[in-house]
Amino acid sequence: MASMCLQLLAFVLAFCGVSGVLAATLLPNWMVNLDTGSNVITAIVQLQGLWMDCTCYSTGMFSCTLKFSVLTLPTHVQAARATMILACVLAVSGICTSTVGMQCIRLGGDRESKSHASFAGGLCLMSAGISGLIPTVWYTKEIVANFLDLTVPESNKHEPGGAVYIGFIAALLLLISGTIFCTFCLKKDPEAWLPPPKQQHTPTGKPEGSSAYNLKDYV
Repeated sequence: MASMCLQLLAFVLAFCGVSGVLAATLLPNWMVNLDTGSNVITAIVQLQGLWMDCTCYSTGMFSCTLKFSVLTLPTHVQAARATMILACVLAVSGICTSTVGMQCIRLGGDRESKSHASFAGGLCLMSAGISGLIPTVWYTKEIVANFLDLTVPESNKHEPGGAVYIGFIAALLLLISGTIFCTFCLKKDPEAWLPPPKQQHTPTGKPEGSSAYNLKDYV
């Protein structure tokens, strides 16, 4: 019962992690810049994401522009796009595979097959967590470095947006859930991962003494 509850906890964490990674990939607020201008009435909030840049005015108007050109993007944005897409693919594959390996699901075959499926799903979830941590940490590093640069004007300085925090938390949840799935199956059935014992072949021929005895009978 305790092992089943542990698997359910890992599944809930993985589901939250997958949802967070997908949301962070699509949200446009990876970088936020608030330009108040001369007064509050002309305040403008600039949001920059992986796929689009949005501008929100104090009057309530909201406009977005898609980033069609890939070559004009900075290196950290291109890397963030690739790693976040990889994290989404690995996270979805991991949660589907680990679901088959759960004890409360009547799929996946025998106990050994379920253990292998749970371990494979855990590896995918851990890989997705690492892929999600790379862009969030790199993006935060670039934002902080740009913010502390004295040569950059105040109007071009940004702060980390909500998508960065969502992606970071989701990556940690994927790492935790993947670790639980991997350690659970190794602790639950360690014999399934050991190589089969070697079988000793016994000689089938008759000893020399018996053959000599048989020859004596014909004399």
